[in-house]
Amino acid sequence: MTDRRSPWMDADLDDVRDLARTFCEKEIKPHIDDFIAQKHVDRQLWNRAGEAGLLCLSIPEEYGGGGGSFAHEAILIEEQARVGDSSWGASLHNGIVAHYLLAYGTEEQKQQWLPKMATGEVVGAIAMTEPGTGSDLQNIKTKATREGDEYVITGSKTFITNGSQADLVLTVVKTDPEDRAAGISLMLVPTSNEGFARGRVLDKIGMKGQDTSELFFDGVRVPVSNLLGLTEGQGFVQLMQQLPQERLLVAVSNVAAMEFCLRETLAYVRDRSAFGRPIWGFQNTKFKMAEVATEARVARSFVDECIQMHLGDGLDIPTAAMVKLWCSERAQRVADACLQLHGGYGYMNEYPIARMWADMRVSQIYAGSSEIMKEIISRSL
Repeated sequence: MTDRRSPWMDADLDDVRDLARTFCEKEIKPHIDDFIAQKHVDRQLWNRAGEAGLLCLSIPEEYGGGGGSFAHEAILIEEQARVGDSSWGASLHNGIVAHYLLAYGTEEQKQQWLPKMATGEVVGAIAMTEPGTGSDLQNIKTKATREGDEYVITGSKTFITNGSQADLVLTVVKTDPEDRAAGISLMLVPTSNEGFARGRVLDKIGMKGQDTSELFFDGVRVPVSNLLGLTEGQGFVQLMQQLPQERLLVAVSNVAAMEFCLRETLAYVRDRSAFGRPIWGFQNTKFKMAEVATEARVARSFVDECIQMHLGDGLDIPTAAMVKLWCSERAQRVADACLQLHGGYGYMNEYPIARMWADMRVSQIYAGSSEIMKEIISRSL
């Protein structure tokens, strides 16, 4: 099996890949078991990534970023997946939180936060989901009530990636509880503010090294200048505008995971023997691996097309939903087939395929469930 070169790659991106691969091999791969045991990455990993120039790769240099594009972010995701890691929440920090600031922040907000995010001094998170509200963001209960020159934020969030380490939480709030979509705003909340508290790091069936946490806001006060956007009520539109990139990020990670599963399983079936010959010698094994290779190749082609569309600002909401739906569903199918070929060892957490199988399941839920993706797609038909 040879690695296929994506059509959006160029010489500059080859250098970025070399840098990202070296970093992931040195700073992540040897520590994956430790990250899983402690339910979060080492805080210093963020600082080392900043020193290496791997944070905020697609943020302009004037704000401390790398001045790159979405392609740079995709490469980092691929190289992280290549070493079998799902613990480090860099794609959310880089490709989501930083881009909300870049797209909607004032010059003061961008200068205040983005350079620190680029060095790793500040870790970013976004808080949408609440204990009683998942995909129905219009029905959130967390409120931001204006009192003079401040907002007072009260409520709770759950399933928040980077939650236990975040220094800045982009928080989805209701500035008008009587309205649904038009009542939603986004608020920049430093976690050092009084009234902010972190709950437990949640015990998940997969992505066990990623700190997914509960957050609580008990009268947290932030200045009015921490509103993201010129006026209240823009939050829902901001979320909808940024979700295509978030869904493409998920699809990129899915394809990278499929390719990881293919590599790991090919190595395993060629080395492992049963009934006096390598497992690779059985027709069923060859046919299953042929199916896996085809699934991965088709998904890669679709993702590459969507990356090229996004680089040209042409990725629309229905297509982003399609690529997220297709890749998340296919990644789970590939992981399942590869686990089966590992036999009993595939069920052991010490084998990367077992972890990948569990890790992939949530991608059909977060950033919009498969059912929501189908609803979005159907509306465009």
